[in-house]
Amino acid sequence: MDNIYIAPTATVEEGAVIFPNNYIGDNAVIKKGAVLRPNNIIENSTVEEGAVVTASVLDNAVVKKGAQIGPYAYLRAGAVVGEGCKAGDFVEVKNATLGAGSKASHLAYVGDCDVGKECNIGCGSIFVNYDGKQKHRSVVGDRAFIGSNSNIIAPVSVGDDAYIAAGTTITDDIPARALVIGRSRQIVKEGKAIGKFKLI
Repeated sequence: MDNIYIAPTATVEEGAVIFPNNYIGDNAVIKKGAVLRPNNIIENSTVEEGAVVTASVLDNAVVKKGAQIGPYAYLRAGAVVGEGCKAGDFVEVKNATLGAGSKASHLAYVGDCDVGKECNIGCGSIFVNYDGKQKHRSVVGDRAFIGSNSNIIAPVSVGDDAYIAAGTTITDDIPARALVIGRSRQIVKEGKAIGKFKLI
């Protein structure tokens, strides 16, 4: 088809499904049973059996069996998305691994870390890997829950089955099965907003 580009060095196995408007660049490998929905750019990357990729960019990445990518995900160099994982809309993964069944469904940065199996990475969560001079790496155990809008400041380790409450900034290691809450308390001062804004 005129609106699909497949580079001479790419490999597309029989049984792969490729929708219109895909760019399959140098050294890309698309396994049988993989599905490329429209608007992907894939270079130097492997998409395994049963994985579905939609409107995303893969550059030196690996997408394992049955994973779901996109729309609008960005898998950068060293990204490995495990079997049955999800890296959803506006999720960026760089030099990081997601263990089987883990999910970052939307609006997250997963960089320089190893995430275990069956973890949840909430919306707006960021793996803070750069201190201004060098990159650092974090490790997240199996079945950990990272609540929305959390910051994981490397280098830290999050234990198996740990639960990080939404809006928490992590700077120290977390033991297995711990609950961590690190946010300011909400303070309500009734009526104090009157006169400060155009309120009725």
